Amino acid sequence: MDSYIDLKNITTEELKNVDLDRVNVACSPPDLEPQRQYYFMAKCRQIVKSESERLGRPLYACTVTMGCQMNARDSEKLTGILLAVGYEEATEETADFVIYNTCTVRDNANQRVYGRLGVLHGYKRRKPGMKIALCGCMMQEASVIEKIRKSYPFVDLVFGTHNLFKFAEFLYTALVSDRMVIDIWQETDRVVEELPCERKYPFKSGINIMFGCNNFCSYCIVPYVRGRERSREAEDILREIRGLAGDGVTEIMLLGQNVNSYGKNLEHPLTFAQLLEKVQEIEGIRRIRFMTSHPKDLSDDLIRVMKQSDRICRHLHLPLQSGSTKILRAMNRRYTKEQYLALVEKIRREIPDISITTDIIVGFPGETAEDVEETLDVIRKAGFDNAFTFVYSKRTGTPAAAMAEQVPEAQVRQQFDRVLRTVQETARKQAGRLLGQVEEVLVEEQNAHEESLMTGRLSCNMLVHFPGGRELIGQYVTVSLDECRGFYYMGKRR
Repeated sequence: MDSYIDLKNITTEELKNVDLDRVNVACSPPDLEPQRQYYFMAKCRQIVKSESERLGRPLYACTVTMGCQMNARDSEKLTGILLAVGYEEATEETADFVIYNTCTVRDNANQRVYGRLGVLHGYKRRKPGMKIALCGCMMQEASVIEKIRKSYPFVDLVFGTHNLFKFAEFLYTALVSDRMVIDIWQETDRVVEELPCERKYPFKSGINIMFGCNNFCSYCIVPYVRGRERSREAEDILREIRGLAGDGVTEIMLLGQNVNSYGKNLEHPLTFAQLLEKVQEIEGIRRIRFMTSHPKDLSDDLIRVMKQSDRICRHLHLPLQSGSTKILRAMNRRYTKEQYLALVEKIRREIPDISITTDIIVGFPGETAEDVEETLDVIRKAGFDNAFTFVYSKRTGTPAAAMAEQVPEAQVRQQFDRVLRTVQETARKQAGRLLGQVEEVLVEEQNAHEESLMTGRLSCNMLVHFPGGRELIGQYVTVSLDECRGFYYMGKRR
């Protein structure tokens, strides 16, 4: 056993290059994380290899992501672990291992999962060795777990948001067990990030800087399923970004439910603006993005840092939700219409080339036509570059779900159409301001509809389509913005 690796003697940094086939799994697992998870990865690898040899083919795993950028980042970790233990990546839900990383912001997201589980049950009947796993925000709801136990007993593994880092350990238990494995934590202060990760793009990446939310907006389930705010130590974040830069990543997105409150719970508090100043010093990183920002916490220091930086992208996502102070109060947003508009005016004054996007909810309980007029007024005055506009979704477990004066569906639809038209009008006007300019573009992919075109993204987050070849993917090129088509540009390389 001298040639075997004892993970109890391996540092976190050394884990990145550890050979899982040489890990000593005859001993007890380490208590320390993430060494413990690499131990279980090694054990899973043995099982996957054995089953693959028995079947005479590789085993395939499919990760299905539902929800926000943080879910997408979590799915990259899930996929990274599955690849590390020997699965090959698949996009079909008929794979040997299928995991749904769920969202629960809206009730229809839950219904979609239940619908897909019915389909997976049919696949599993024809393929008894298939394993099905569920994780993510939806799994943090007690009613969901109870329903899965009773109605979907063929599911093999269920875990939540707080213990995602233990996936390898859960996977091992599911592979050696015939029972449903359920492990849900209601709360935690633990943050474990140093795990394998399979990035969707080799040249850009998201980085979790914090988890959870303390805001408790009355319509939102997130604080209940993601928990209270927990910030990662700045040096851990910076170390991860340096590693990504060394691996060819040039654009990063800092992720959190409310990045503006980053650092408040650290032993040595650090503001988000101070973190950005440190991040932009890292060699190799050319673009820095972040989301999401809560208006009540956006500081003058953050505006100053953005203004002075040539690396922080000229894009800010600043959710409004409603333009009515009355509705904002009912939403527990803790700012008024006037304060939001004053903040937007300050940002545009200090950073004239900034692109501001937002979120808007239509149909919140008690919303009247006059309240919608207030929202339309903010849209016109703020001049949003784009907005994600949603019909209010009654979310069981939130204070808003129990509010009186739920707005009739027909009324909501009528008002929603008005809001959407106004957003589109202001967005077209804002987009046109770049017409005729030559701008730097990060080339992201081949155009999905026309192979002769490439698709790139401006600093302000707008897409540009232009003639080119796949060899440009991941590169920064200059493109003339020749034609504005509302939410994207057509151009040519210069």
